[in-house]
Amino acid sequence: MPIYNIRGINVDFPYEAYDCQLVYMEKVIESLQNKSNALLESPTGTGKTLCLLCATLAWRRSFGEFSRGRSDKSSIREILSQSVDEDIPQSQSSQFPTIVYTSRTHSQIKQVVKELKRSNYRPKMVVLGSREQLCIHDQVSLLRGKAQTNACRALCKKLTKRFCPHFSGAAEFVKKNPGIGEDPIDIEDLVNIGRSSGSCPYYLSREIHKDVDILFAPYNYLIDRGNRKSLKIDWKKCILIFDEAHNLESLCAEAASFDLPSSLLTACISEAKNCIDLSVARRDTSNDKTYSPDDFAILRALLLKLEKRIAEVPIESKELGFTKDGPYIYQLLSELNITQQTANMLTGIIEKACILLQEGENVTGGGGTHKTNGTVFRLESIGDIFGLIFKDNSTAHAQYYRFHVQEVEASSNDSFKGKTSRTLSWWCFNPGIAMEEFAKLGVRSIILSSGTLSPMDSFAEELKLEFPVRLENPHVISGNQIWAGVAPVGPSGYSFNSSYRNRGSIEYKSELGNAIVNFARIVPDGLLVFFPSYYLLEQCISCWKTMGQQNLSNSTTIWERICKHKLPVVEPRQSSLFPLAIEDYMTKLKEANSGAVFFAVCRGKVSEGLDFADHAGRAVVITGLPFATLTDPKVRLKREYLDHQVHSRKSINKGQGLTGEEWYSQQTLRAINQAIGRVIRHRHDYGAIILCDERFSHSNRQSQISSWIRPHVKCHSKFGDVVYTLTRFFRDIKTYRPPKLESVQNDNQEPARVSQSSPLSLEKINLEKLQHSIQLAHWTHHQLLKKSKEAVFLSI
Repeated sequence: MPIYNIRGINVDFPYEAYDCQLVYMEKVIESLQNKSNALLESPTGTGKTLCLLCATLAWRRSFGEFSRGRSDKSSIREILSQSVDEDIPQSQSSQFPTIVYTSRTHSQIKQVVKELKRSNYRPKMVVLGSREQLCIHDQVSLLRGKAQTNACRALCKKLTKRFCPHFSGAAEFVKKNPGIGEDPIDIEDLVNIGRSSGSCPYYLSREIHKDVDILFAPYNYLIDRGNRKSLKIDWKKCILIFDEAHNLESLCAEAASFDLPSSLLTACISEAKNCIDLSVARRDTSNDKTYSPDDFAILRALLLKLEKRIAEVPIESKELGFTKDGPYIYQLLSELNITQQTANMLTGIIEKACILLQEGENVTGGGGTHKTNGTVFRLESIGDIFGLIFKDNSTAHAQYYRFHVQEVEASSNDSFKGKTSRTLSWWCFNPGIAMEEFAKLGVRSIILSSGTLSPMDSFAEELKLEFPVRLENPHVISGNQIWAGVAPVGPSGYSFNSSYRNRGSIEYKSELGNAIVNFARIVPDGLLVFFPSYYLLEQCISCWKTMGQQNLSNSTTIWERICKHKLPVVEPRQSSLFPLAIEDYMTKLKEANSGAVFFAVCRGKVSEGLDFADHAGRAVVITGLPFATLTDPKVRLKREYLDHQVHSRKSINKGQGLTGEEWYSQQTLRAINQAIGRVIRHRHDYGAIILCDERFSHSNRQSQISSWIRPHVKCHSKFGDVVYTLTRFFRDIKTYRPPKLESVQNDNQEPARVSQSSPLSLEKINLEKLQHSIQLAHWTHHQLLKKSKEAVFLSI
């Protein structure tokens, strides 16, 4: 494998690196060496995860060798067959920095571990997962959520008769097998080790994480305070990496907020009543006084008072609801005698109540078998809410919140169906609250990476952290592999504008439908079409299925014309139906010679984290700007909050800050960048990005599109120009064969390894890349001459 000397660190990389990969790794190492934070944007397909791993681990190894539990290197297979009786000395905890690598989901973490396996680095590592992924207990593994957590904790208490046999062996197994984690292992490997040894995989991972070089986990393990406190990490020696971090600000804000609907409060009151009945029954039948009915009666009475108080809140406008500054919640709760002191007491009662309810769900059947019910107890949510409100025995964080009560129509699944109910919300509008906690812990560096972080100024402003190191990387593809253009008008010249005043017109829907008919005809294989909302998606498709029937000379509808060129799939609103939609799309891609079209929504499930590489996504159409609904109370209050912050900063001469309008606009463009990122997923991929809204012609909109796309975007005044250039692009790309040096990275095949004895300097690398650029320039000049001759011929 090649070795590159970057800022004095020898980085072992599995392939000959592209320029953008070297620049990316240089920024990572700069951040680590300077103990500073970094915002690193690099398009999907540029190998950012592999670069991030190699650069970080190379820097870590510069301090000393990775933690090893034994001198020899044991494979997972050897560990599975290892006798628990063999006693091997446990390694000492590393005094070197620990890397905590997080991503949004477990599936993304699994991909990161695969990338680690491709590298030459073998740090001591572990993946932290939930009980849902790791539990191997016959009954508890069938549960989900808090019910599963409660059942696990109950069975892990040594004094219980049904003590979990898997829990007791975890610590001992790690002690006897300290080599676990020296080879990359994922969730499935941990489960296999647990099933083979009989040790609990969940607690195995918890034991292993105490002595690792790199720890992999989903975001919530760091953002959630309870999860974070359970980690045995020296935070002052810690490097935090948030991969796929484009949603981090919203996740941080959501984690610090809550909504309390009437239905949830009613369920909690019912559970408190059940606790009274259960504790009374226990006292009467077996003289069991472990639980006091009086405590549960106090809890129920307070919840009834809270329900009544929320109902009494004056709401003059259903649209605006009732809003106060964040600290108002303490005033409201104090009226019910819920203060910092009483909240701690109530939280203790709630914990006892959940244990009692769990015990009430567990019954013994014939033959002494243990039955575990998967009921989730709503009272736990009230405990979590009190924990947020009275965090750190302080009220200082309330200034970043807004208190809101609104009337809502009850859902079909609700006992209040057909009635108007109320929801009390306490929304956090400063996502930096969660990130500032890491600064307080003294974390050495925080690195945020994604394909869509732009615009970076607003991203940094929202998280309230300094990011001295920043990067907006170009793509590894050449200009011949991308077509990007704005189509401000449709086939008949009608302007594309999906704003509220235009999108309802028949003319707009018809024009958009006819444009998509053209794109379905021109674009080979897979076509992705993104709408601003589910509502507009459904309205347009409904219109297209009828348009044309009134015209006797052409009874074929727009929808039928689209289906003639590509088989359609529509993104469902329900998450449960989404896997079937993806499967349907892939099946239609294989079956239809002309391909398939996936109609989806910005910020929806298709736009987030899915890989439509190669034939699965040859073009993406953005049909408008997905602005959030201005009347949504959360959006409205967020804008007002930011404007208030800007005004306050100006009054004390602390600079401008981010305005509500700027945030609103930038959130929209970030959602578009995320949808665009579904296509062109690797070095040899190609595709088109079609922006069907005249507002994309404006410079302020284009400036917020990802930097790697901007140079390629062209505005076409006529739809005919879009059709002509798009057709030429897909025709020419079939014969595109860029010149390659032997050192050019191949995504599908590992190149021949080179000697590791002499690290390559950046100067030598740049010389080789310059030679390659000259070759590419000669080839491009030849193509341009060829195209100019064709153009002359066509004009004749």
